[in-house]
Amino acid sequence: MSVGSTDRDGDSAGERLDGDLPRTHASRPRESVWDYPRPPRLEPESRQVRLELGGEVIASTSEALRILETSHPPTIYLPFASFAPGVLRDGNGSSFCEWKGMARYHDLVVGDRVARAAGWSYRRPNGAYAALVDHVAIYPGRVDAAWLDDERVRPQPGDFYGGWITDELDGPFKGAPGTRGW
Repeated sequence: MSVGSTDRDGDSAGERLDGDLPRTHASRPRESVWDYPRPPRLEPESRQVRLELGGEVIASTSEALRILETSHPPTIYLPFASFAPGVLRDGNGSSFCEWKGMARYHDLVVGDRVARAAGWSYRRPNGAYAALVDHVAIYPGRVDAAWLDDERVRPQPGDFYGGWITDELDGPFKGAPGTRGW
């Protein structure tokens, strides 16, 4: 599958705190990450999700879920079954979310290319997040391209959070230096 070439507009989301990113997909309603709830809300993602790594489409689904949490761009969770065979592998490490529980990390492998700790999942997510079983969240900055419909997403600033920034979102977004305590 060929998706063509898309430029990232020359802006680095990691350098912005104001959420003032170029707008090209004006058909979706505006969303402020400051209107998202805490604890986070889990809901279906209405757009087609596609991931590219090593020149290949490694995952594609219309059955993704998204987590909305105050100050964060949405985190997108794809079903394990949406990944090409052999691409998604157990990785090293784990972390704990006060809402969702214990997460384990996953690597993405395409040929000789390995994106280490490129995603995470919850084997036994807590209560309200039970639908995350058999889903994995992917850091959009650890793949070559992440798409929601025809929009190439930008990664949430920093290296800890895995939010997907799209044109309809208003920040500022947690993750850049100085925002960890928000």
